[in-house]
Amino acid sequence: MISDHFNSHRHPNTDLCVDVKTFLLEDRIAELGKRYQGTFIRDKESHYTCTEQEPIIPEKRNPRVFNGQYVTITRRDDGTLRPNFKPVQIDADFDYGTYATAVGRELRKALKGLLGRKGK
Repeated sequence: MISDHFNSHRHPNTDLCVDVKTFLLEDRIAELGKRYQGTFIRDKESHYTCTEQEPIIPEKRNPRVFNGQYVTITRRDDGTLRPNFKPVQIDADFDYGTYATAVGRELRKALKGLLGRKGK
């Protein structure tokens, strides 16, 4: 019999001396400190079953739909496209006119491919 002193100092939602049956995907027995996703069911008095579930891999947020030399384009959750400039190396040979023209050509090519129609 457990003393009243012990009962008054333990967490009220603690079950002592229980049997747990585990159904794990890869591990033979549960590893110390490892978290497992799954369901935990009380079958009967002092008997529980823990079944591990396959991990849910979240869909990648804002997937990259174009990766060019000067820009990348991602698609947002609402379907809109977002162009992003890649870092620019500005040195003594940098020509902003050539760079701007190349970026414009690349954007035009990317949008034409993504939208599937001719640009104006």
